[in-house]
Amino acid sequence: MFGEMKVFSGSSHPELARGIATHMGMPLGRLKVTRFSNENIKVKIEENVREADVFVIQSSCPPVSDNLMEMLILIDALKFASAARITAVLPYFPYARSDKKDEARISITARLVADLLETAGADRVLTMTLHAPQILGFFRKPADQLLATPILTNYFLTKDLSNTTVVATDAGAAKFAGHFAKRLSVPMAIIDKRRFDDSEKAQSVALIGDVKGRDAIIYDDEIATGGSIKEAARILRELGAKSVRVGVTHPVFSGNALETLNSAELDELVVTDSIPVSAERAKAMPYLKVLSTAALFGDAILRIHGGRSISEMMD
Repeated sequence: MFGEMKVFSGSSHPELARGIATHMGMPLGRLKVTRFSNENIKVKIEENVREADVFVIQSSCPPVSDNLMEMLILIDALKFASAARITAVLPYFPYARSDKKDEARISITARLVADLLETAGADRVLTMTLHAPQILGFFRKPADQLLATPILTNYFLTKDLSNTTVVATDAGAAKFAGHFAKRLSVPMAIIDKRRFDDSEKAQSVALIGDVKGRDAIIYDDEIATGGSIKEAARILRELGAKSVRVGVTHPVFSGNALETLNSAELDELVVTDSIPVSAERAKAMPYLKVLSTAALFGDAILRIHGGRSISEMMD
């Protein structure tokens, strides 16, 4: 057994970290982050962590590289302050979309991030809904993936699902979407989506399944620019969908996502707080619903500290 449990938060998403700590009934650990004029970062742990079981919460959101570097420095500081075990809690994993070598002379950056976390001193990793589950295989230390599916399922189960079809945005999302559809006890359809270059634009060209006269719920792991969601909504409405709602885990909202999503005419967009959504952006998207992941992460942290199974949470 490890010593006293402590939870620290980086600068990326303090609101989620506070929610996790509140759910666990404990305070966040004290630390001070200083950013100098030369853009260097200094992290000082302001309490004793010797032989403690420490969890560090830091999501991947702008500025992504600064937040990643802060996380590495924070882990290193804890390591040399003699923490017994350090778990990196990454609600949204940095560079998760760079998970394979599909071109010559490029980096598999998700694997590089895994190496950096281990080198800094992380003994294990806890994350949620990876863009590609094989990222877990990049680690030589224990790594756990939580799924937001139960959170999204519980929300949509409060709605009338008698005429609903879950839609996967492409074949790659079909496994997660199928799991979601099974939990909701509704049928599933799959969009045939083609991506022709690195412009982050994809075109939906066909649909496997039937949505005519039905309420569609598009299910995916994340929204980046919103182009895939807009394309999916377009083809679903052209094929006769009565309504189009969206359920995704990570609200990345990069580039012109706000304008793109506002023009998609969605009936509802449901996301989690794995990435912070600003009040200004939420106000500009009245159809947006943000669900908390604090209880999910809090329970997972308690299970890790107590040596209990994480997979049981996903059953």
